[in-house]
This record gives sequence, C-alpha cells and structure tokens, in this order.
Amino acid sequence: MSLRTKKDVSSSEIHIPAEIDWHMLDKSKFFFLGAALFSGVSAALYPMVVLKTRQQVSSSHYSCINMSCAIMRYEGFRGFYKGFGTSLMGTIPARALYMTALEVTKSNVGTAFVELGFSDNTATAIASAAAGVTSAMSAQLVWTPIDVVSQRLMVQGCTSSSSGSSVGGGKSILANLNSENYRNGFDVFRKILYADGPRGFYRGFGISILTYAPSNAVWWTSYSMVHRFIWGNFGSCLCKSDNLSDGCVGFRPDSKAMVGVQGLSAVVASGVSAIVTMPFDTIKTRLQVLDTEENGRRRPLTFVQTVRSLVNEGGLFACYRGLGPRWVSMSMSATTMITTYEFLKRLSTKRQD
Repeated sequence: MSLRTKKDVSSSEIHIPAEIDWHMLDKSKFFFLGAALFSGVSAALYPMVVLKTRQQVSSSHYSCINMSCAIMRYEGFRGFYKGFGTSLMGTIPARALYMTALEVTKSNVGTAFVELGFSDNTATAIASAAAGVTSAMSAQLVWTPIDVVSQRLMVQGCTSSSSGSSVGGGKSILANLNSENYRNGFDVFRKILYADGPRGFYRGFGISILTYAPSNAVWWTSYSMVHRFIWGNFGSCLCKSDNLSDGCVGFRPDSKAMVGVQGLSAVVASGVSAIVTMPFDTIKTRLQVLDTEENGRRRPLTFVQTVRSLVNEGGLFACYRGLGPRWVSMSMSATTMITTYEFLKRLSTKRQD
C-alpha cells in the first residue's frame, strides 16, 4: 500500500507494507498460531472483563478501585479469573470463526467495490464495516453460550449471609448476584440445561447481535479511517526519511511507528465503539446473568424488565456503568489484538516460490 501525503507535498510517499489478503495466508499456521497468541491476550485482559461484568450487573454503583480491592481482599488473585477456563474453551473456536469471516468478507467486498469504481478509501471503509458485521454474527454462535456460562461465574461472589457486617466497602460489594450457587463451568452448564433447556444458552443472543454487529462495524470502519488519516496527514512526523537530498522524500516507517499508529487507531476506534454500544452491552449482560422469581420459580428476565430496572436505578447513566473498564478493556484488547493480528498474518503468509 502506498499513501500520498496531503496535497502531495514534495511528491512524498509513505511506503507501508502491502495488505495481506485471505488467499495469501497459510491457513493451518494462521489458525494454530492464532489460537496460541489470542489465548495469551485473553488471559492478560480477563480481569478487566470481570470488573466490567460485575459493575454492569450490580444494582449499586461501585468504583473500579473499590471493587478491585474487595476482590483481592476476599477472593484473592483467583477472583479476577472466575470463569476463565470456560471462557478460554470458547475463545479458540470463536476466534477461528471470527478471523475467517473477517478476512473472507474484507477481501471479497473490498475487491468487489473497487471493481465497481469506488475509491480505495471508500471501498476499504465499506469492506471493513461489512467484515465487522459478518465476523461478529459468526462468532456469536459460539460466544453467546460461553458468555452465559462464564459471566455467571464472574459475578458469583460472597453469600449474602456473610456480607452484612461489611456494608459499603467489603463483602457487600461482592454479594452473590446469582440466584444459584455454582461450583464450576460444568455445574453452570448442567443447571442451565435443566432449568431452561438448550435455549437457555442463547439468552440475550438477539441483543448480543445488536451489540456486537454494530460495535464491530463501527470499530473496523473507525480503525481503517483513523489509520489512513494518520498516515495520510502526519506520516512525515512519524516515519523515517529515506532520502533528504533529492527533493523527493520517501517515508518508510519502522516497526515502532507501525505499532504506534496501529495502537492509536485502535484506541480511538474502541472509544467510539464503546460509547455507541454501551447501553446494549449492559442490557445484554443483565439478560444473560440475572433471573427473577415468579410464583416461587426462577425465570429469565425479559428485555422490558431489564430496561425498566435500569431506568429505576439511574436511567441512561445506569446503562453506562462499567464504561471505564469496558473502554480500557476494549482499547487494550484492540491494541493487542490488531498488532498481534497483523503480526500473525505476516507470520502466516505463504512463501512465494
């Protein structure tokens, strides 16, 4: 890929490594290395997911610091990794589906729109949005059941009988938010299957699609636009000059500049995506985790009941509980993901004979 700077100043060019398309990848290496790399990323960022989930489900507002201190004090470091084993089991197949749908859609849609006469920037934006939607919808087939199980373990704290003496800053923050007590992921699976049948594992599937499809579309579109904007307008400040003597300056970014631009683009895209889709994510999490009692029987919350409870707890502000951890988690995850993803694609490129 070669991008000219604004107004073609001094006929300068920014020489960025070419985009790697789906047909250029060694698929077996791509999926094997991807499983290993993204498992490590998931492990590093999982504590932020636990904090976000607890904040979204709690009927009271607790800061990240208070909640982190309470988890560390009463549950130890393991408290930040409740449900991680279950989550990791689903991450590998979900990531495989996600990456396949992402690359296939982006490559085919981008090529089709360029052939229709659209500019490269427009084709890239449309292809990124379409790839974000299809990859999110494909991955949710696996991620939704995994979320339902792992999130119930995340929010399982201290029992209410042991929390009464520490109101405000201790065990009350970690009050058990489940109507059931679970031993492990298999126990959650068994009890959901017994109570709700297979449909119980797809609680919140519709709202998950409404959350992650636009979230991914916004993220990938924002990322591609910000990425191109940075290189197109500020490349001369970020890249090393190849030749300063002939008046035709070619900028060739080093690895640090590449990672820096990818990271900054990912943070901006994550912020936009988090703000736009946060209410949907909060509703989705509550639908998947919380239950209600009717005539002595446990029943899933409905969409209307969930929205009504959020309105009673603080209106729109309640929908944005956990925005801080979600933004940080999305930014860290996206920055790590996109740099790891680009690195993975270059590792998996087929050798040219």
